[in-house]
Parts: sequence; structure tokens; C-alpha cells
Amino acid sequence: MSSPSNGADLNNIQGDVLAGLPKKTQTYFFFQIDTFRIPDFRAQLAKLVPLVTTTAQVMSDKDKIAQNKKAAANGKTAPRLLTLSGVNIVFSRKGLVQLGIKESIGDSAFDNGMLLDAQNLGDKGTTSSSGTFDPDWIPAFKSDIHGMILVSGDSHATVAATLAKIEDIFAVGTYNATMYEMLRIVGDVRPGQFSGHEHFGFLDGISQPAIESVDKHPNPGQETVDQGIFLMGRKGDGVASRPPWALDGSLLAFRYLFQLVPEFDTFLKQNPVGGLDLPPAQGSELLGARLIGRWKSGAPIDNFPTHDDPEVGADPQKNNDFQYDHPGDRLTQTRCPFAAHTRKTYPRADLEKATPPINIDNRRILRRGIQFGPEVSTVEAASGKTHFARGLLFAAYQSSITNGFQFIQQSWANSTTFPFGKPVTPGFDPIIGQTNSDGPRTMSGTNPNSQTNELDLSTEWVVPKGGEYFFVPSLAVLKEVLAHVGPQAKI
Repeated sequence: MSSPSNGADLNNIQGDVLAGLPKKTQTYFFFQIDTFRIPDFRAQLAKLVPLVTTTAQVMSDKDKIAQNKKAAANGKTAPRLLTLSGVNIVFSRKGLVQLGIKESIGDSAFDNGMLLDAQNLGDKGTTSSSGTFDPDWIPAFKSDIHGMILVSGDSHATVAATLAKIEDIFAVGTYNATMYEMLRIVGDVRPGQFSGHEHFGFLDGISQPAIESVDKHPNPGQETVDQGIFLMGRKGDGVASRPPWALDGSLLAFRYLFQLVPEFDTFLKQNPVGGLDLPPAQGSELLGARLIGRWKSGAPIDNFPTHDDPEVGADPQKNNDFQYDHPGDRLTQTRCPFAAHTRKTYPRADLEKATPPINIDNRRILRRGIQFGPEVSTVEAASGKTHFARGLLFAAYQSSITNGFQFIQQSWANSTTFPFGKPVTPGFDPIIGQTNSDGPRTMSGTNPNSQTNELDLSTEWVVPKGGEYFFVPSLAVLKEVLAHVGPQAKI
């Protein structure tokens, strides 16, 4: 294994963490390990390791994709779709224990698992007379999930072929299987002009942090953070003592998020921003932008508070170049509501230029999710009611879930007083902010001319239906620890 005093070896890091597996489609395969066949599982895991995609391989694949697009542009033709697939594997705390690894990784959220964290995250559910909270999740995520295999590719056929090889390695579905399928979820990039946009219609994945020594040419507004924010044992990792097998590993927060798109669209239509001499349709579009913090194109409302600029939205050199530091930004909601989704989850100057400044590097996460489900049908659009399941397979990487995903959800999105020190109460993050109490869900600032007025957000348009926290081992640990059979395993 590489030394923690040096930068991480990109051939030792699973590819989805630092670079993101290229994908048109992804399958998440959740599994349990057979208690009575653990040595066989370890031996078979060794056969899987050569299929695992590294960060170095992802960067090579992305170079091929870029060259393919450039060649097509020079020839004035549409680029052909390259046949590519990627494989990563992760383990829950219960999965590590199943393999005999009981040492704490130094993260209480991971150690406890997301099921025990659901109430703290604000997920809906019921509490028994004994005080046990039961979230409104699908049954699979209330069971013991030991791990997940992520398979990405250019098509369903490519992913199916790769997954068939993996199932064959572990004899899945046969009498001598060493793992059992708990759940399989398929995600797909949205088609055509909606590619890159989540189901509410907004361009997604813009404000990713740059990673020291990995992202050599960050875009304007893209802050570079230490590798240890995402890789355990590296510079910036806030946990002083980790077990040796954690080095170059990461932690994945996975959430199965359903989106009520027709209901969201109906809400916008019924509550257009008024008093600005805008036609109702434009008032509704402005409301959506103020809830999110960006126009659907991706253009930030902090720079474009009254109108969209699709060219800026599509330009990585411009669409993330803002800080919430225009004159008056930190005390008024004229440009962007304090509780807008992008501001809640990445407050920028609200904290970084506070007195004294608050460094938020340790709150950064790498988002690698993908959409699932069909486009909104004509029946759904007409009725304003969801009939078909759709949403986001949310996947976020960090070295500390307690500092990253968990903190963002609990202390920022769900906190009505965050960002702090504002002249009015910001309210909930309108997209992911949750309360499992009977209290109201509101936010202020949706109308720039009536900034103290609160808008009722009684419908939660994003509905969690499960999830789990996972450890993403390095390639060396996969080979030398998890796939090792015998008493000399390097734990």
C-alpha cells in the first residue's frame, strides 16, 4: 500500500470516488454474504478485483470519450457511443463484520448504519411504544445489506453483460451461491436535451469541489480541497487515527430518493412570484429558480436574479463562478433566498467570509448519483399527480459521513435557522429539508419584494425510501485484506 505521507495512487482508488464512472446507465446490486461460505466468498472476491475500475482507468476512459467527441466534431458528425463499462464494490459496517473486520473505522454514522440514522436525518416513519423508529422505507433497506456492486456502462446491454460475469463469479442464484441479491436498482441518464438534468428539470452536478493533485485545472468558482476530505488517511482527513486498512478508502452515503415531479410542477404553477410584472409562467419559473438557487439551465440566480442565461448555464467556466458575496447578499434575499437548496448545501461566503471565517472544506462531498424512472407522462402532467416511480439514486463520497452528508442534511438542510446570523429566519431547504415532527415546513425569501414572507412547503417533493452507508476499500485492501483467505490476512 502507498504511504499516507504521499499523494494517493490513482491506480489504487476505486474509480467512482474521485473521478466518477462514465455512464449512460448504472445498476446498483445490493447483496448479503452467506454466513457459512465466507472463505469461498473471499476467494471469489479475488476473482472480481481485476474487474474493478480504478480512478486511473476512469481518467483514461474520459480521455477516450473526449477524443471521440473531438473527432466527431471535426468530421461534423454525431459522436458514436463508445462501449465502456465500470465496476466498483463497497461494504457496509455489517458486511465488514461479516468478513471478520470488527475494528471501528472512526465514523459513528458508518458504524451505526443509515437505518439507525433515519430519524435523525428527518425521514418519515413511526415510533413504536418501545421507542424504536421505523422509517417509511422499502423492506430491503431495513434488512442487513452487506455490500453493493455498482456497474456502469454505455447501455443496458453492456451493463447486463458485465453484471452477468460478476454473478457468475459468485454463483448468484445457484445452490452454492456465496452472496444473495437483496435488491437491484437501475438508473439512467435522462434522454436528449434533459441529459445532465435531474427530474425536476435543473442541471445537476455543477458545484463539485476540485481535488488537490487530481483536478489540475479547476473551473472558476471551483475550490480545491485536500485529498483527505474524500480519502481516509490522506492530508485533510479529520480523523487522527484510522485502522491501516482504511487508507485510501472512502465512505459512500447512498440514498434512494423518489421525486414527486408533477406535484412540484403544480406547486410552481400555483405560486408564481408576483409583483415583478412577470407573466404567470415566468413567475413560476422564477419561483423554481429561487427554490433551487439556479435556473434550469444551471445559471446561478446569485448572478442572474431575474432572468435565465442558458449560455452561462451550459458553460463550466461561468456557471459556478459566484460566492453569495454581491453587495447585500449576506443580509438580504434579493438575489438568492438564504434557504435555496444550493445555498443551504454549500453556503460559500455565508460562512467562508463570516467574522471570523469558517472553513467548510470538511463539509464537501463528491456527488455521483444518477436518475431513475421514466419521464413524466401526459396523464401525470395533466393530473398533477405522480403515478410512476422516478427520482435520484443519490451517491456521495467523503472520508467522514458525520462531517459530510450527515452534517449537511441535519445541521444545514433541516435547520430553519441556517445560514445563521440572518435578519429573517431562512427556513427549510425546500428540496431536501425534512422534519418528522408535526411542525410546519416553510422558507422565506421566495419573493424578493416580500423577503420576510414565508411560503408553505407542506409537500415534501423528495421522499427517501431507503439507503445505507458504505466503505469503499482501496484496490490494495480489496486484494490483501478482504479477498485474503487464511490466518495471515493483513487486517
